Formats: sequence, C-alpha cells, structure tokens
Amino acid sequence: MTKRLLDPKSSALLVIDIQEKFVGIVKDSALLEERARILVQAAGILGVPIVVSEQYPKGLGPTVSGVRDSLPEGSVVLDKTAFGCLGDAGIKAEIAKLGKKQILVCGLETHVCVNQTVFQLLEEGYEVHLAVDALACRDEKNKEIGLRKMEQGGAIPSCSEMAIFEWMGRSKHENFKELQALIK
Repeated sequence: MTKRLLDPKSSALLVIDIQEKFVGIVKDSALLEERARILVQAAGILGVPIVVSEQYPKGLGPTVSGVRDSLPEGSVVLDKTAFGCLGDAGIKAEIAKLGKKQILVCGLETHVCVNQTVFQLLEEGYEVHLAVDALACRDEKNKEIGLRKMEQGGAIPSCSEMAIFEWMGRSKHENFKELQALIK
C-alpha cells in the first residue's frame, strides 16, 4: 500500500517545462507561475529536493524567472528533448539518485510532457501526485483529458496548498508560519 499523503522525507518535486516562451501560450499562466513558485519555495524550506526540466531551452527559453529565482541551492535544472522527462537519461538518473518514492509534479503541458512523464514515473514504481493548480495547457479540454487519463492510470490528484499541508503534517511544524505565509 502506498502512503497516499505526501511526506517530505519520501518525496521530490518535479517542475516540468515552465519556460519563458511556453508560458505565454497556456491558459492561466499567471496562476501556474504563482503556484509553481510557491511549491518551489515550500520544497526549499522543507528540504524536499527539486528537479526542473527544460524542453529545448534554445527554442523555448529558460524556466520563467519567478520559478527559477525561487529555486533553492541544490536544485537541478536539466535540458531535455524527449517529451516525457524519463525519456531523457540524465533526468531519469537524477530522479532515481534522489531515492524518493513520491514525486509531486507541476508544469506543462498537462496532456503532453506532464502526461508522458507521469506514466513513465508510474511504470518505474513511483507514487505520483499531481499539483493540479500548478499544471497548465493551451486548451482546457486537453488539460481535462490529460488529468483524467493520469488519474485513471494511478496518479493522485492534489494541489499546491494540499501538498504543503501534507508535507507539514501538523500546525506545530517548526516552519508552519513561514509556509502559511506563502499560501495566504
């Protein structure tokens, strides 16, 4: 039986392709950037490792500055050309090296790179959580279809606030006030 609740000692955050030229064409890009930034900051506070993918950054640009500038030291940013992150040997190795069984996913596009990554992670035996409010797509119907497919395939729907509170576990957590301030 999988844990089903995120544990900061057992999880990592995977930020997929939230890049400058890509963000401008997706729905709710401001919300995506805000939620991804909050997740990155919370993961940094709690010591949850972060891996960031960038799909062909020469063409799509780097990770947006709000997210990139929030990355804590030790975060790994890796280029890819495969749609699914684990289709890139470097990203697959980096995630495996972390030794975490839970992967919280955010990024874009929901029905392409996120979808393929999620199914690759599930095939490798990871428990995958979807930060739905930090996922985006050019078309809302494609996002809905991608979410439904991933959930039916075994991914666990979540959101940024839910993930942060699961990582904390209790209001007496030493970082409660700092983390609560992120989501207010």
